[in-house]
Amino acid sequence: MQDKLKEFRADGRDVALEVMDCALLALQGPSTANVLQAGLSDDLTKLTFMTSVTTSVFGISGCRVTRCGYTGEDGVEIAVPGARAVELAERLLQSDEVKLAGLAARDSLRLEAGLCLYGNDIDESTSPVEASLVWTLGKRRRTAMDFPGASVIVPQIKGKVTRKRVGITSAGPPVRQHTPILNLEGRVIGEVTSGCPSPCLRMNVAMGYVEPEYVKAGTALRLEVRKKMVDGATCKMPFVPSRYYNLK
Repeated sequence: MQDKLKEFRADGRDVALEVMDCALLALQGPSTANVLQAGLSDDLTKLTFMTSVTTSVFGISGCRVTRCGYTGEDGVEIAVPGARAVELAERLLQSDEVKLAGLAARDSLRLEAGLCLYGNDIDESTSPVEASLVWTLGKRRRTAMDFPGASVIVPQIKGKVTRKRVGITSAGPPVRQHTPILNLEGRVIGEVTSGCPSPCLRMNVAMGYVEPEYVKAGTALRLEVRKKMVDGATCKMPFVPSRYYNLK
């Protein structure tokens, strides 16, 4: 970001970068609005998915509340001044409906929602086309090709890639990151990037990359778990329907 900032300034643009000392608290789940509304003057019914407002939260000013989250549920992420983060967390926990959740709970929720984790499902070697994330690129940007990586990504949209991200369900022991994916003839055709037992579905779910001819939902696969083969199949994502808050 600093390098890009220097580039913009050298080009005569008025650009600045300000680093803010904030912490981020995620309040997620169907009771979010009821719990948070008690501490806001703003009307949460008007705050829709992926919109935000700067406001006071339970008397703590300078908070940015964004209706989003990494769980597939309705919820908010609250950017709060770092020095008051513990105070806000303790205030939220005064509600009987709020419980602390660790990364394992978050990880199972985001996987059920079919959401990628950077470092697992996407990284600097992954293109949006391979990861089935082309929706992140607007029509104007595709036409203008004015974003980093455009020379590689845009031709892939109408062309071919060697791998695609898919959802996978499996029987037996749950699969984990780096589990080999094989076709029914026993040839390795890809690799799992995320996997866990789904608490909501009571079955094993995963996502990973396979060769394009195996992408179709319902394609039978084999997965190698601790040197033993288990049955699996590709499927559409999300595994569990998302419940983002959007006004109709």
